[in-house]
Parts: sequence; C-alpha cells; structure tokens
Amino acid sequence: MTVHFIGAGPGAADLLTLRAVRLLQESPVCLYAGTYVDDEVLAHCQPGTQLVDTAYLNLDAITKTLVAAHEAGHDVARLCSGDPSIYSAIAEQTRRLDAAGVPWDLTPGVPAYAATAALIGRELTVPEVAQSVVLTRAQKDSTKMPPGETLAAFAATNATLVLHLAIRHTRRLADELSAHYGPNCPVVVGSQVTQPGELVLRGTLADIADQVEAAGLTQAAVIIVGWALSAEDFVESHLYSSRPARPAASEGRAVPVV
Repeated sequence: MTVHFIGAGPGAADLLTLRAVRLLQESPVCLYAGTYVDDEVLAHCQPGTQLVDTAYLNLDAITKTLVAAHEAGHDVARLCSGDPSIYSAIAEQTRRLDAAGVPWDLTPGVPAYAATAALIGRELTVPEVAQSVVLTRAQKDSTKMPPGETLAAFAATNATLVLHLAIRHTRRLADELSAHYGPNCPVVVGSQVTQPGELVLRGTLADIADQVEAAGLTQAAVIIVGWALSAEDFVESHLYSSRPARPAASEGRAVPVV
C-alpha cells in the first residue's frame, strides 16, 4: 500500500486540497502532529480511522508505524503542517521508507507564509522592490546551515525574507537583519494563521522583538521581512501595464476578417 505525505496547510480545515481530503477519507491510518493539526482537519478522516499523534514520537517510532500499516495492507495519510516541500522532514522519512520497500507519494499544501501574506493582503514580490522570496530558518540548537547559506548573505540581496523555526530568536535575528534592511524595514509575524488562536503582529525590525516577547510566542510562527510589505509607490508589471496597440497587420500581410 502507499504512504501519502499530505500538506495540511496552515491549520484551517477548508484550506486542504481536494486531493488531500480524498486521501484522508480513503486512508485507514492517519499520522499527524498534534502540535499543528487540530480536530477539524482530522474530521476529514472516516470514523474508525486509526489516529496516531506523532508529537512525541521519534523518527524510528514513526517509521515503524508506517511500515506496520503498510504490511497490514493499509494506506496511510501522513499529515505535514504547511507544505511538505519545506521543513517537513520528509527527506528523512522517505529515505527510510525506500529502504523498507514502502511506496509513498506527496500532496502539496498551503504554506504558512502564503497564508500569512493572504491574511494581510500583501504580495511578497513587488516590481522593482523585491522580486525574490528567500525561505530559510534560524540556526541555533539545530543542524548546521550549509556553507554560504548565512542570514547576512540572504539579507544582502534585500529580497523578501521568510524565516521559519525562528520565533524564539527574533531579537537576535532582527538586530542582524537591521544592518542590511535598516531598522525601519517592515516585519510581519504570523502565528497559528487560519486557526482559532490566530495572531498577526505588524512592526519593524526595531520593535518586532518586543511585540513577539510581549505576546509570548515560542512556536508555530513565521516571520516575514522586507520592503514589499509596505510598498505603495512602485512601477507596474510589464505583464499588466498599458501598452501601445499593435498594428492590425504588418506590410505585406492580409488582415484576418472576424
């Protein structure tokens, strides 16, 4: 049978894709992280589905559960918060499943940064302000960042910066980023976006750490930094800008009759 890695999105049960809902309904076993996935999302599962909260399971225990379900002939829905393409640990899990001969597939989900941008009504790529979005994380008590992938290197581009797994280090990161973006650069923090405990903080690199600490945020939050968050006076994209009308026909060509 198949292990389906499914992007659970930012938390709202109605932001799952149609494919994700179908797979949840069809899978007799569902593994999920209780820290991020709530009962409304799990309600897409059929009554009697075996629900396994992975919040307190290590990778060995998770893999053992997935392999056991496969050997019992059951499809498995493995819910990942946000989108499984970033910071979902599927690389480690699928490597183990490949070694065990267990088939798997991926279903994308709405990432938290996209849900946060939608909530505040902002595009993260604005013409001649920011045309790149960098998705990265803080590095403290975790695996090392690859050589060259430093916060300073990313910040030097002035691209819109999205920081995951970083909320506990907001003050240190804001101080470091201020040297590149300036202390007045706008910042948005989205915590539990689309969920009942949703909280959005708006500020600058100069004051966002104070807001985060006052709110007591320690997990499940994304930090977005960049001038695209406040851009108002910018040029229009060539794709949608007004252009001179093209000639109906060039010399020597017949004009089609409509």
